[in-house]
Amino acid sequence: METPADGRSARGTPTPAGMSHSALIGPIRPPGLHVTSFNIRRRGGLLGSRRLDRWTERRWLVRELLRAEQPTVLGVQEALPDQAAWVRDSLGPDYRSVGRGRSADGSDEGIPILYDSRRLELLGWNQLALSDTPEQPGSRSWGNLIPRAVVTAEFADQRTGERFTAINTHLDHLSPRSRLRSAHMLGALAAAQPGAVVLTVDANCRVGSPPYGVLTREGGLRDSWTTAEHRLTEEWATYSGYRPPRTGGRRIDWILVSAGITVHAAGINAARFAGRAASDHEPVHAALTIEW
Repeated sequence: METPADGRSARGTPTPAGMSHSALIGPIRPPGLHVTSFNIRRRGGLLGSRRLDRWTERRWLVRELLRAEQPTVLGVQEALPDQAAWVRDSLGPDYRSVGRGRSADGSDEGIPILYDSRRLELLGWNQLALSDTPEQPGSRSWGNLIPRAVVTAEFADQRTGERFTAINTHLDHLSPRSRLRSAHMLGALAAAQPGAVVLTVDANCRVGSPPYGVLTREGGLRDSWTTAEHRLTEEWATYSGYRPPRTGGRRIDWILVSAGITVHAAGINAARFAGRAASDHEPVHAALTIEW
């Protein structure tokens, strides 16, 4: 595990401010940006739910983790409308969000992008279906039984003037064909943006898989974990199923970045609260700067 002794790299990693016991990176000073990807696990019905999975009990752990971390940009997966509202409220009144549910009418779980409006100005956003008819909400094409979508948001950093696009998505859990076709679409979407790009994704596949290859080779994106100047944690498996953190498993949640972005630090937050996990996925974090 590579950790800078004083919280800074030799090349000037922005120092997190206001660290707390459960913060991996925490609030960050300009020009740094703290980006997080977090599958919070959709709320299920109470009947038959395992206690560890119950949103009524987990939501307080999600709140504690997010209040400590205070990311500048947060890509969330599996958020039903009430869960998305909880996440936004947990971060505080200065946070805004974009994105709607994945169904044709905008309901069901979503993949919202949340951002700190004190730091970032939203220039525009869009949501597309991951399908052959991306402009048709709720459409499916490639073997996935449920709709999949992608949210893009273009931001201007009010402190540095830099512009970048955040992309957030959740690939299908069953269909390898859907994941691969989605990766091709995401790569093209990233390439079409005018400047730097940060992609947060629950990919439902491991590093080295065909979708990973499409995004990191053909799509021109880089894995923040492998390119980071410092790694703040072990390479934990990002799907834990509420079990204790472990290495040697699948890292299926990624933050990928384009050219023009330096990743100073990356980590996988396997925080436990009295032995309990906030979700069945571990959130992943990156501290970066944009130098487009």
